[in-house]
Amino acid sequence: GRRIRLLKGLPATSTVEENSAAGVSVYNFNVTVSPWASGGVAILPTIVNSNPLTEAFDIESKGGLEYRVVTTGNPVLDYETMPKSFDLQIFVEDTTGRTDLNILTIQVTDKNEHPVFQGNMAIQTVTIYMLEGTPPERIYQVDAADPENAKLKYSLLPATVPFSIRESGAIFSTKEFDYEKDPHCYFLNVTVTDPDGLNSTKTVNINIININDERPYFTTKQRIYRIPEEQNPGTIVANITAEDPDDEDSPSRLFYSIQPSDRHFSINPATGVLQVTGRIDRDALPLRLHPNISLIVRVEDSPSSGHASEMEITIIVDDINDNPPECNPSAFRKEANENMPPGTFLVDLRNYCKDTDVDPSNNQFSFTGLSGFGSNNFALESTVSGRLVMTGTIDLENPANPGVEVYTLTVRVQDIAHPNYSSKYPFYISFDNIIYIYIRIKPVDEFFPVFSNLSYVFSVSEITKVGSSIGRVHATDKDWPPNVISYSIVAGAGTRDYTNIFWISPTKGDVRILARLDYETTQKHIFTVQASDQGKFTTASVTVNVLEVNDEEPVCSPNFFSLQIPVSLAVGTNINGFKIECQDRDSDPRSFRYFINKGNENSHFIFSPSAGSNTSRLILASRFDYESGLDTNWIYSLHVHITDDNLVSPRDKSTHLIKTGTVTLSIRVIPNPTTATTTTPGFTVVTKRENLYSPSAWYVPFVITLGSLLLLGLLGYLGLLLLTRLRTRCPPAGRAHGTPLINAPEKKKPKKEMVVTMTKLNTVFDGEARDPVTGRMYEFSTRSGARRWKKSNEPLQPVVAMQVTSSATDNSGQGTERAEAPSKKEPSEKRKELTAATKPAAKPSAGQSETPGQAGLRLQKKKEESEDRAYP
Repeated sequence: GRRIRLLKGLPATSTVEENSAAGVSVYNFNVTVSPWASGGVAILPTIVNSNPLTEAFDIESKGGLEYRVVTTGNPVLDYETMPKSFDLQIFVEDTTGRTDLNILTIQVTDKNEHPVFQGNMAIQTVTIYMLEGTPPERIYQVDAADPENAKLKYSLLPATVPFSIRESGAIFSTKEFDYEKDPHCYFLNVTVTDPDGLNSTKTVNINIININDERPYFTTKQRIYRIPEEQNPGTIVANITAEDPDDEDSPSRLFYSIQPSDRHFSINPATGVLQVTGRIDRDALPLRLHPNISLIVRVEDSPSSGHASEMEITIIVDDINDNPPECNPSAFRKEANENMPPGTFLVDLRNYCKDTDVDPSNNQFSFTGLSGFGSNNFALESTVSGRLVMTGTIDLENPANPGVEVYTLTVRVQDIAHPNYSSKYPFYISFDNIIYIYIRIKPVDEFFPVFSNLSYVFSVSEITKVGSSIGRVHATDKDWPPNVISYSIVAGAGTRDYTNIFWISPTKGDVRILARLDYETTQKHIFTVQASDQGKFTTASVTVNVLEVNDEEPVCSPNFFSLQIPVSLAVGTNINGFKIECQDRDSDPRSFRYFINKGNENSHFIFSPSAGSNTSRLILASRFDYESGLDTNWIYSLHVHITDDNLVSPRDKSTHLIKTGTVTLSIRVIPNPTTATTTTPGFTVVTKRENLYSPSAWYVPFVITLGSLLLLGLLGYLGLLLLTRLRTRCPPAGRAHGTPLINAPEKKKPKKEMVVTMTKLNTVFDGEARDPVTGRMYEFSTRSGARRWKKSNEPLQPVVAMQVTSSATDNSGQGTERAEAPSKKEPSEKRKELTAATKPAAKPSAGQSETPGQAGLRLQKKKEESEDRAYP
């Protein structure tokens, strides 16, 4: 750790040129070690730090204890962009542990560098294209720079070229170039030099582009060409040639076209070969009238915006025999009735055939070669006329006739002149045409259709489904070929409810039903069917017997009924004398059976008789037992089924149809009274009827209330004015007696109307029970059946729907009655039922004194009337 001087020659200052390569020596120094350092240097001289930080320098050993500082080349020193001075700290240590640290300052010196091209010239050779005929102008701008920012000088070699360069580096052309006379390419060496004479050189290539400035001309002299029609596509008609002065000695690069384009011909755009591209038909318009085709051939030295020349040529099209005779139609279909006499005319083929060749020598044809099965019955009058006639009589029903209905004949139509079809019809083997003639011998309707039976009888069950087939009729015809027979119903087949109850298939003769059959209404249907062959017809009778089936349900009256019975009703009693009577249109009254299918809990009810009669009564079969809990239901809904199978034998039960009628009964059980009341007090029933608005119609009370308030305000204002006016005119004499002069108008409630009905009732509620639906206790009268809900805080006493409380006093004659408003919690139906069930008490006669209850009622009524007047 001892610090002594080991680095000899440091600290020191040295210089190095910019852009020095790697390994350039910058400074040399020595290391001095102690004699006691037998091992020499432990740590070689090392650059431990630099200011600024850089890796551009390193230390190398020269041998022994001599060392030198050299450049690394990474990075390359640049005077213009990097620091110009670096302080390197060099450290060394010998084997005895002595160390030394000194600084070497290195200064970077500037060096004159070559100018540098910028832009495209710095990375590649620049090529410039100029159009011939371009006037002298600036064609390129050279961009260069000197690292030392010195002013540069531009020069151009060789000096003989027609170009110049200015001080700014702009290259100008000095003449107008002609591609045909001047060189097509120039190579310019552009040199840029700094004040010290250092320079850099780059090459600029200038290419002169030829422009089209001459008009091409045709070298072909022929203008008229002649070809036959129907030439194959690709047939060469002419070879059009032209030259362009701009092309010098090289082949002309010209483009040929037809203006406007033609559908018959095309020209090769490069060679000028004119050839056929489309069919040329001399026999079709417009060539049929004008066989000459004129074409404008155009030659250009550029596909677009070039110089061009045009030339008109004429092509004459010659006619050939290229069309065979054509018949339209080529197949004829004729009809002839059977038994037609010989010589009957059928068709004239010449009216339908023609040859479209223009030249008369090419459009003549003839008819020959009549052939085909049965052709001996027909003949052509001549080969020129083409008239086809019959030579015999044909009878289709004759056994000697071969049975042919349609005769197929062929006639050959051919050209008289030698044909030439190879180009247009290459598939023709022979140069003629074949006509096909189909002659149909039309049969004559000679015979009437005949039914297989004179009449038909079908038996059908009345429950047969609508649309089912019940039978078939069939008829035949002796005509040949057999005529198509159609079937129809011409009479009958209807009922009072349906116009058509049966339908027959027009083609097969199947008879089907369109509506449900009913044995009870009609047991037999008779109608007439007709068979027609479109010309003649015949008829037959059809009888349909309807078979009876049990398809009617028993109908009972009443089919719904409600009953009420007391809980103590004796077993075997006909409940309320109820009975049902049943009818069935297709069953005996003794065939009915009665049984309760649903709702008969604990089998309390039966019907008697249960079978063999159309009338049966409802009987209580067993007593009710609510005390032990066996019975809990107070309302029974019985579903009674009535079937019509009582008289069916066991042998027929598997196939016999059973119909069932239904009756619904609702039975309410009334409990017995549990308490007894010895007195029959009189009481009053107050019935109130209110007109209330629905809460959903909120706007109705709002509008009524607002209108009422406005009306009351107006009335009050008018009353106040009237009272003030009376006070000013009349003396207040009435005030001494305490009577006002004017009665103030009463305020009325616009929303309610109340009607109070006073009814005297004498009803004894001597029993109570629990409602099975709501669970509430109610009181009832065993005599009238009237009921009312029982209040839980009062003993058994007569209470009606309006909650009128009655109290009977003893013989002293004191009694009161108090009527309360109806409770909203009681159902309105209960109030109406109780009111309707009670009986009014008799009014006292003129000589009879009122009872205490009646006196109290009269006082209470007067009190209520006075309260009503006081509080309207």
